[in-house]
Amino acid sequence: MNELHSTDVAIIGAGPIGLFSVFQCGMLKMSCHVIDALPATGGQCTALYPEKPLFDIPAAPNINAFDLIERLEKQIAPFKPVIHLNQQVTELQKIDEYWHLSTATGLNIQARAIIIAAGAGAFGPNKPPLDNIEQFEGSSVHYMVQKREDFRDQRIVIAGGGDSAVDWALSLADVAAKIYVIHRRDRFRAIPETVAQMKALAEAGKIELVIPYQLAALEGEGKTLKTVVVKTLDGDERRIEADHLLSFFGLATKLGPINDWGLNILNGVIKVEPTTCATNLAGIYAVGDIADYPHKLKLILSGFAEAAQAAHAAYRVVNPGQALNFEHSTSSGLPTLEAAD
Repeated sequence: MNELHSTDVAIIGAGPIGLFSVFQCGMLKMSCHVIDALPATGGQCTALYPEKPLFDIPAAPNINAFDLIERLEKQIAPFKPVIHLNQQVTELQKIDEYWHLSTATGLNIQARAIIIAAGAGAFGPNKPPLDNIEQFEGSSVHYMVQKREDFRDQRIVIAGGGDSAVDWALSLADVAAKIYVIHRRDRFRAIPETVAQMKALAEAGKIELVIPYQLAALEGEGKTLKTVVVKTLDGDERRIEADHLLSFFGLATKLGPINDWGLNILNGVIKVEPTTCATNLAGIYAVGDIADYPHKLKLILSGFAEAAQAAHAAYRVVNPGQALNFEHSTSSGLPTLEAAD
């Protein structure tokens, strides 16, 4: 039998709103487990536009998405949340006073309250159709970048023509030994300014644009990649010696099993009560892009406010019969909190 973890609040989604939900719960002395289907925290911020500047974060006139997630992680660190990555919640059921969550890999968590901060749903990479790509995944083939330093002095092939491909080409240019950007045409879908920066680096010899080519095959030993084979539409082939392939062909999003939990879902979003973010299921709350109510503004700052509302509402479920004496952080400071098991 798989181990059963117990916590006050289970948070589904480790994007910025999910991470800030941990902080709000921690301020109320509630422990948290966080579950996310992606291999890293940050949600869309990490997966889609890590280097893009955000201008609507209070007190941060210009912060990129990667740094925002890093700061949120630092903010929640005192509360010692348990974060489970590469996990998609597949089953949910109520047993006595607990909600029980199970994932596809057998992780089991019981929580008195649940906050769903799943953005647009579960994310998964659109993988290029290469026969043996799974052989190299996790060691030589990557769909996200967690740490730039992991690629220092490495030969990197970046495949894709959108913001993620261009952003990471720019970010890794001063770290990697060599960067090749593979795209099937000369025109990129990224922001023109960053495309211009990438082409300037190509002219300076820091990046090589391999255009117009597409991925054709991967060669290597075990999980270690040795060669990326690319071809033009006319069949012209080129072999590139490489240590890593970064594949950025976007993310497939879907609500997945959330659709089957009995929540009030319409057009891919969960209907909630706007002052508490409560769903139609007692003890379950939804915040961020996945939550909807009349006149909602789909801004990241709205999600942060919803995280606070949901945490305060969840307190009454986690601590039935206990009054919540609200205090501002300036007077209460950070409460001490034991880590969840």
